Amino acid sequence: MRYLVLAALLPALCSAPAAAQPTALMGPMATPIVATVPDPVDRPYPGGTISLDIDASDTTRGIYRVTETIPVAPGTSRITLLFPEWLPGTHGPRGPIAELVDLRMTADGKPVTWTRDPVEVYAFHVELPAGTRELVAKFLHTSPLQSSEGRITMTQEMLNLQWEKMSLYPAGHYVRRIRVKPAVTFPKGWTAATALDGARVSGSRVSWDETDYETLVDSPIFAGLHFRRWDLGKATGLNVVADAPELLAMEPKRLPALSALVEEAQLVFGRPPFDRYEFLVALSDRIGGIGLEHLRSSENQLEPKALTDWDGYDWDRNVLPHELAHAWNGKFRRPAKLWTPDYRQPMQDNLLWVYEGQTQFWGYVLAARSGVQTRETVLGMLATQAANYSDQAGRAWRSVEDTTLDPVFAARKPKPYSSLARGEDYYNEGALIWLEADQLIRAGTGGRKGLDDFARAFFAHPGDGRRQSTYEFEEVVAGLDAVYSYDWATFLRQRIELPGQPAPLGGLERSGYRLVWKDQPNSYEKARMAEDRSLSLVHSLGVAIGSEGEVRSVRWGSPAFDAGIVTGAKIVAVDGMAYKGDIIQQAITRAKSSAQPIELLIRRGERYLTVKVPYGGGLRWPWLERTPGVAQAPLDRLLSPRRNAMGK
Repeated sequence: MRYLVLAALLPALCSAPAAAQPTALMGPMATPIVATVPDPVDRPYPGGTISLDIDASDTTRGIYRVTETIPVAPGTSRITLLFPEWLPGTHGPRGPIAELVDLRMTADGKPVTWTRDPVEVYAFHVELPAGTRELVAKFLHTSPLQSSEGRITMTQEMLNLQWEKMSLYPAGHYVRRIRVKPAVTFPKGWTAATALDGARVSGSRVSWDETDYETLVDSPIFAGLHFRRWDLGKATGLNVVADAPELLAMEPKRLPALSALVEEAQLVFGRPPFDRYEFLVALSDRIGGIGLEHLRSSENQLEPKALTDWDGYDWDRNVLPHELAHAWNGKFRRPAKLWTPDYRQPMQDNLLWVYEGQTQFWGYVLAARSGVQTRETVLGMLATQAANYSDQAGRAWRSVEDTTLDPVFAARKPKPYSSLARGEDYYNEGALIWLEADQLIRAGTGGRKGLDDFARAFFAHPGDGRRQSTYEFEEVVAGLDAVYSYDWATFLRQRIELPGQPAPLGGLERSGYRLVWKDQPNSYEKARMAEDRSLSLVHSLGVAIGSEGEVRSVRWGSPAFDAGIVTGAKIVAVDGMAYKGDIIQQAITRAKSSAQPIELLIRRGERYLTVKVPYGGGLRWPWLERTPGVAQAPLDRLLSPRRNAMGK
């Protein structure tokens, strides 16, 4: 019977176009994906105010115990709770949902089951018994205990509580329309700092005023056993937790530079979008590194001695001006496609070269203007970035614009050949492009205007009640054109959207400086190498090496790359001598006047290989050098304090 049916169909099948053939004969059909999570709507969550209570006192095990009480509107039979996935400031889907464990729920005191959505795995569906008035979710957030597990947020001395990592929110609403009442229990004797309002302390438990979920997520906590706060003026505070109490002994003479940072930022950007601002700083090599922006605060990790050994850690403090600038650029003014109504909708990162690139530019400028970092260090940072892009192979195939999507698909993981793959170059290449824009404005206006004028007009808060103001590419172009008439659209599109462009050195050259190479590292690179216990030979041999000879990176197309040296290999010996940093530097210097290649004994896995590297270019580290004949370069004026120029 089956044969007869098929035989009857054969003429039709043979004569029909391939696309019209019955797909059952070609294989399985796709099962349709049914959307089960409601999209957000700009309306209040009808159940009422959520109570979020976190016990953060178990520093021994690194556990946050969460009790979240969610009132339920009458007649609700099903609720979907979301764990934040697309996190502000990370520009990608980074919510650490794997650290949410032991999730249990009760409805009016009786256990109910939940099911994780099979497609949107950050969503939990709960069927509610008739008449349910209150749903309680209890779970643990387990802080990583070692860096291989993720970012450590709790140590024996401090913690960094980020609300989005230990809370759920009801789907179907803009997060600004969900009300929350937060409270946290800390270890005994600890002090907490946050931008939340209305703190009430009862023993070790602290509660704050009711707020909306968007503001809550934007208001993290740093807390610790060793804490100190400094008033920086202009409603700004520096709140510091440290691994040990002696790390808080900053010399009083250092405070004016930090206060000047606040003043210089407001001179650049104008009216702030905040009523008060709290720097949250961890002086620690135990808690995970962070630099993350918020509207009224920022999260900053510095090396333990960054405030007490001021000169020695000058290289480390740039995160402070960078994150402060973000209050205006990134938190208040934000690219339209980067603003989302909740933490489920994907962000589109296309204008991160404004959001992060111009912030990186202002981070350099504000650091020098305030004295938070020396001008020499800032010049060293700029030299390092300029050198990176002067010989980066990846620029030939990948645009700056495309690197804005790196946070989404690469998640900042290490890459085998980062110089070819590129990373989040919208930060530093963006900064160099904005430096060129600044110099074009200054040259075109006879020095009367610069990027300061754009920043003040574009980022200043108008004084109304709005939290965010979004923009598109055309508005950036119009803002620049209002300061100085120029073909800014072509300028930006060429440098941002097209690969294969010349190295972004135009801004440095217009500002009276040039990139040069010396056989000694600049002060910034020297300090970084000392801290990392590493040796950067990226621009000579083409490798960065750890203290024991381990190869940390290899520049694509470099002499080391051509010789077959790869990341993960270990340099055991150099020209017959056991590896040491000074030994390989001596070999590179010696090879300048010798026709002999540098001979390296390499261990790769269980194999030992003798590799000969023909290189005679000597040691090369990048520096910025003032153009000969220029007494005061435009870059010098750009980095000079504005408060002095204005008679303050």
